[in-house]
Amino acid sequence: MGDPWEFAVHAINGRWFSVFASFLIMAGAGATYLFGTYSKDIKATLGYDQTTLNLLGFFKDLGANVGVFSGLLAEVTPTWFVLLVGSAMNFAGYFMIWLAVTQKIARPAVWQMCLYICIGANSQNFANTGALVTCVKNFPESRGVMLGLLKGFVGLSGAILTQFYLAIYGTDSKSLILLIAWLPAALSVVFVYTIRERKPERQPNELRVFYHFLYVSIVLALFLMAMNIVEKQVDFSKAAYAGSAAVVCAMLFIPLIIAIREDWIQWNLMNQDGMKPAAETPVDRALDIAREVKSEVSKEKEEKTMKSCFLSIWNKPERGEDYTILQALTSMDMLILFAATFCGLGGSLTAVDNLGQIGESLGYPTKTIKSFVSLVSIWNYFGRVFSGFVSESLLVKYKMPRPLMMTFVLLLACVGHLLVAFPFSGSVYVASVIMGFAFGAQLPLLFAIISELFGLKYYSTLFNCGQLASPLGSYILNVKITGLLYDHEALKELAKKGMKRSSVKELICMGVQCYRVPFIILSSVTFFGALISLVLVMRTRKFYSSDIYKKFREIHGVS
Repeated sequence: MGDPWEFAVHAINGRWFSVFASFLIMAGAGATYLFGTYSKDIKATLGYDQTTLNLLGFFKDLGANVGVFSGLLAEVTPTWFVLLVGSAMNFAGYFMIWLAVTQKIARPAVWQMCLYICIGANSQNFANTGALVTCVKNFPESRGVMLGLLKGFVGLSGAILTQFYLAIYGTDSKSLILLIAWLPAALSVVFVYTIRERKPERQPNELRVFYHFLYVSIVLALFLMAMNIVEKQVDFSKAAYAGSAAVVCAMLFIPLIIAIREDWIQWNLMNQDGMKPAAETPVDRALDIAREVKSEVSKEKEEKTMKSCFLSIWNKPERGEDYTILQALTSMDMLILFAATFCGLGGSLTAVDNLGQIGESLGYPTKTIKSFVSLVSIWNYFGRVFSGFVSESLLVKYKMPRPLMMTFVLLLACVGHLLVAFPFSGSVYVASVIMGFAFGAQLPLLFAIISELFGLKYYSTLFNCGQLASPLGSYILNVKITGLLYDHEALKELAKKGMKRSSVKELICMGVQCYRVPFIILSSVTFFGALISLVLVMRTRKFYSSDIYKKFREIHGVS
């Protein structure tokens, strides 16, 4: 019985089991993308107008994207602590929203609801920092693929959680808020000790294993899309929903089989190597000396950096080397990324948050509106894995700068915005697919670019800083532009009927004019973001034409 027990311990402590655990945590970390499903309940129960609802959406985006605290916490505390803090915040924030929407507590003030949703949404940064950053450091030469897969599971999270809530609670959408309070929190607690940094070791078949994970996730995405279509055509019983959720659950655990297989192969290789006498060759000795020298040089560099943290802000290293936090935040490359993120992600967040109201304004039934939200979630996944795998492939094979992929994605997002501004029969279906794909594709690209340009030493903080522009863009584009213009059109409709705002509890706008001007503005801003990203392409073209992963192969002792 000794060997199976030892292997179980080896597997649980291995890099691949950590990847599987990260997939499950990421599969529960996308609750913010379901805002379009339950926002209608918040609006109706608490009597909000669209501007107030969009303000709530802004604080959701603010919490989801301001992850600096989780990044800084990860620099000084172990990963398990980061995950536990995130778990507590997730439950506290969303549970309070559920209590308010089900009227189990007194009606909260708007600022309290904004605080609750900000805390709940901010918890996903702790899951991201704990799981995503750890996996990137464990697999540095496959970071694009790793980011695409992990963020892909976040993209599927909305559709996955929807299947579970239908199986557990039926069609009561208020109960969805309760589910996203306890389930993601429970996942983080269960896997809290299995996710931590290991020594990165490049395996010859590493990319093949990631493709196996990809195939499983694609089958899962296709199944979710099929269920999304069938559930709109057929009235499912509770048992049918339970069966669908069981299939989803089984597919989520297939990566565990792949992880165990890889750990079993490594386990056998280790046992074989352990039976052989370790004879050190001159080459091995030379590599050891080289590593010792490199380690001493790194220590000297680190000491100099610590002594002159503020003095070295303007004395920046080469691209790809480890920047300090201040060096990265004050670099022109980061400022360009910030501007492109403001335009691109800010516009995409605005579009996704308003999707429910867009469908309502164009006269789509409630079932169809829910299918739009699910389509965004599923195509969000395809965007993430596509940008991760394809950008990595193009980078390795053709030295294509990763920022160029971001330019193409932003141009695609413009098309989605224009389909909402100038709708035709069924156009919102196409717009949902495009907006979901473009939104999903941006995040792995942003995170990969930051890791490549500024190094991995302070990646926990830098990747969280990199998305700070997103909530700022969302506030201006969503609250100050889209929300106000929507309410203006709704008030015009009331005035035509001879009514005032006080005459109705819920301010609703119906017709193509409700979102036309806002989405023309969104399209223009996103196009400007695409032009900005082209500037970064020109600045980094030389860097990406070099072998950017060379230093990691040297660390592993591979020439």
